[in-house]
Amino acid sequence: MQRVHFIAIGGAAMHNLAIAISKKDNFQVTGSDDEIFEPSRSRLKEHGLLPDELGWFPDRIQKGLQAVILGMHATQDNPELIRAKELGLKIYSFPEYLYQQTRSKTRIVIGGSHGKTTTTAMILFVLKQLKIDADYMVGAQIEGFDNMVKLSYDSRIAVFEGDEYLTSPLDRRPKFHLYKPHIAVLTGIAWDHINVFPTFENYVEQFQKFTDLMEVQGRLIYFDGDENLNEIAKHLRRDIVPFPYNTPENEVRDGITNLITRYGDVSLKVFGEHNLQNMDAARLACRQIGVTDEQFYSVISEFPGASNRLEKIVETGTSVAFKDFAHSPSKLKATVKAVKHQYPDRKLVACMELHTFSSLTEEFLPQYAGCMAEADVAFVYYNPEVIHHKHLKDISPEQVGSAFGGTNLTVFTDSAALQEKLREMNYDKTALLLMTSGNFSGVDLKEFAKELLSL
Repeated sequence: MQRVHFIAIGGAAMHNLAIAISKKDNFQVTGSDDEIFEPSRSRLKEHGLLPDELGWFPDRIQKGLQAVILGMHATQDNPELIRAKELGLKIYSFPEYLYQQTRSKTRIVIGGSHGKTTTTAMILFVLKQLKIDADYMVGAQIEGFDNMVKLSYDSRIAVFEGDEYLTSPLDRRPKFHLYKPHIAVLTGIAWDHINVFPTFENYVEQFQKFTDLMEVQGRLIYFDGDENLNEIAKHLRRDIVPFPYNTPENEVRDGITNLITRYGDVSLKVFGEHNLQNMDAARLACRQIGVTDEQFYSVISEFPGASNRLEKIVETGTSVAFKDFAHSPSKLKATVKAVKHQYPDRKLVACMELHTFSSLTEEFLPQYAGCMAEADVAFVYYNPEVIHHKHLKDISPEQVGSAFGGTNLTVFTDSAALQEKLREMNYDKTALLLMTSGNFSGVDLKEFAKELLSL
């Protein structure tokens, strides 16, 4: 029996890994945390993994443990971590353990500042439709997949979303540096996580290192519309083979995007240039493991999109509403552009929340210049209390408005005031876009959109 203990089991990725391991034969999983929120709490309880009580309990760390997996939520002075060190137990970070469990498999890793989740989801969707078994780790719930992580004995392929954020409190390397892919995808580079990577040059360097760490005779699939990726591609190791991609030929007809391929037109459920680029990256990645283009196109038309990535939440005869995880400048601009181009005859009302560390930082705000220019009406919301919680310097609505620019934009610091303003508007022939990595300080976005579009 392999005994594995999770320190900070309640994390989004951690609880999914715990569930995945618990499904393997001869594995026993335990875990601790000092706070566990939904949906992690219900999912851990469903699988019999929810700790009996919250807190840290060093006596749970015993010599019989084969592995201790450390989450980012834990700190270096965590009592359970200290005990594991004292006993000389093997301590893994989340990405270290994934690599350890897939060392003998062909690893496909999708990195980049944007589009990682969607591209990973597309690859997994195609493999599932074609009945090709694969291990995986993806950053959002995908329709048809019970868990965000899968580890098995039989599959020969592993598909990982490669996050560039830090690995663990003990390991300050970006997560994707630990996966050592045979096949890598890089979707683009746009400065993010400035609390960890203080300069753009330092941020770009992490992607260069990612390619340096690829397995021998690796395949790098990269977006050639990105000048930084083009520069990285010029300096690859000689054994790595590059595959550039861009926006595939397409046409929008009657509100539906169609790929133009040698096998005929392929009608899609998703839209937007960025999604089409993600799709071409997924096609090239699948080709490296033996999936033909014809097979790829035969199933990709049914891809529904990843959760919270341009997800349609309400539609009436004259209006439509989407929610999206977009929060960084590049994601925000691509999402606004996609909706505007898909619905050119509708008024676009775009709302976004500044919620992450980078987005609420005074030095980073100028990166948002022009990001919402294509919206007819644009609203930006941030909660000053979140700034204080993150111990950042105060920013003013005037600073935010000046950074974004344009005459179509209004800044709110009161969620109730923003909601009231949205309720006053007419949504006939309108596309409503709600973008945040949070929830606008407690708003159920789907229910709120239903309320607005039914008025």
